[in-house]
Amino acid sequence: MVNKLIYNKSLMPLPSNVEQLEQCLADPMWRIFSGCLYKIKIKGDDFVNELGQMEEAPTYELPFKPNDAQERFLKRIWYRNIILKARQLGLTTLVCILWIDHALFNKNQHCGIIAQNLETVGDIFNDKIKFAYDNLPPEIRERFPLKTNNGTEIEFAHNGSKISVGTSFRGGTMHRLHISEYGKICAQSPGKAKEIRTGSLPAVPTNGIAVIESTAEGRGGDFFDKVQISQKNHASRKKLAPKDYRMHFYAWWQEPKYRVDSTSVVITHKDHQYFDRLEIIAREKMGVECRLDPDQRAWYVSTRDSDLSGDQALMWQEYPSFPDEAFQVSTEGNYYANDMLMLRKRGGIGDIEVLDVPTSTFWDIGNHDGCAIWHHQSMNGQDRFIDYDEAHGEDLRYYAKLIADKPYLYHTHYLPHDAAHQRLGDYNKSVLEQLQDLLPNHRFEVIPRITLLTTGILQTRTNLKTAWFDEGRCKLGIERIEGYKKKFNQADNRFIDQPDKSNGCSEGADALRQWAQAKDAGILGDVVYTNSRQSVSDADHHGNNHSSYQEAPAPDWRM
Repeated sequence: MVNKLIYNKSLMPLPSNVEQLEQCLADPMWRIFSGCLYKIKIKGDDFVNELGQMEEAPTYELPFKPNDAQERFLKRIWYRNIILKARQLGLTTLVCILWIDHALFNKNQHCGIIAQNLETVGDIFNDKIKFAYDNLPPEIRERFPLKTNNGTEIEFAHNGSKISVGTSFRGGTMHRLHISEYGKICAQSPGKAKEIRTGSLPAVPTNGIAVIESTAEGRGGDFFDKVQISQKNHASRKKLAPKDYRMHFYAWWQEPKYRVDSTSVVITHKDHQYFDRLEIIAREKMGVECRLDPDQRAWYVSTRDSDLSGDQALMWQEYPSFPDEAFQVSTEGNYYANDMLMLRKRGGIGDIEVLDVPTSTFWDIGNHDGCAIWHHQSMNGQDRFIDYDEAHGEDLRYYAKLIADKPYLYHTHYLPHDAAHQRLGDYNKSVLEQLQDLLPNHRFEVIPRITLLTTGILQTRTNLKTAWFDEGRCKLGIERIEGYKKKFNQADNRFIDQPDKSNGCSEGADALRQWAQAKDAGILGDVVYTNSRQSVSDADHHGNNHSSYQEAPAPDWRM
């Protein structure tokens, strides 16, 4: 692995002395950093001339010299690597060069690159792999004749090594594997993602190298899960085993070319507040000093407003400022993407104080042994979600104890319509009846069934305008809302209006929907809590009558 940088930025000539040339070719650092061996294609707007000015042209063919992001990756490359990044930093290009170099100078090695679709497979093979080989210096290329070239794979005659580009690999050993845009694969092709996870990645030996890179594509899926695990490992300073993934993150503001003349861009006070906050987040959460000058701020604003038509959620996804931002709003196909974006913009996620008022819960009890519970308080027209719980494979006794151990004074537990259905089994009782037995001093309400799921989703979208979520206690629940998405139809290449229940987000989103349905059905009412903490009442949904509720003895609630 390349782990030490010793070459400067200037291009080096190919040595004419045979002995010196052999010494250089034996040094992987020289091969990668000299600029003598490999050439790449870059788009014109990626080219900065020696005066630091951006030049425009359709395509440039240039000697390969690692840029700042590529050098940072080379310094930290590990056996297993996961890269979350802003767009167009050239990391796939870097890995392609590394794989070519490894195959050329090591015998019997198989290097693979996985792309999200067949069109991208062709682009990577032709514009990166084959282009780099064809443009080797002639005296070098003649040393490495091709045995096979079938349009997606080249094999070298001199040492039996090969490089393959495809949409997945299974079987055999893959000494080097790169997966490009894995987040997109996980979001749009779960079956293909599973094939990669179970077939391609296990083919990489412990001493091999795997690199997974992508921009974010919403919460959920194997890419998101691997990023979360690697972030936790990094935060805890865990000593990584060879099969642990090392986290690499590249923010837009770390790329030197992302800047424009600030005199031509209007930056609002709100945008400046965002950038000022970003500088603090970078220091406190990433441990990196960040000072955004006017030209950097102008680039961000102009890219968002011009290139991405003002789509802030897409900007967070494509050009994240810090790791969590990349996932904080889901993308196309997610039911509540725009609603959660607007909620975040108005500051609806933050440190929400637990008030001295009654707490209600909203449940969803899934068919696959999953259960989600939102804890909710209401005050002055605000719907305040102060806590969230979720578990799988547990029975109702687990959730009853969870409720009893919480430090909240509960008013009503709202259950989905099927909670009243009697279920055959050990108890021959409905979920409602079982919970009433387990929590005899608690009040339960079953929410009426709606005919169409889309009706409940629209109700939830409408009511999110008054919702507030605690960022810490509701972290998983927020992820569930933002990860609740539609199924992707591979045949039609589009999302269809049916929930995708494969990513574990449906219970949390459905539990929140119970709140919206109850609110629109008028059964939530206005909770009144007396200062004496002796009684709780609400507007009964059968009319204007009020039913009193006496708090149970302290040991039943607090212990």
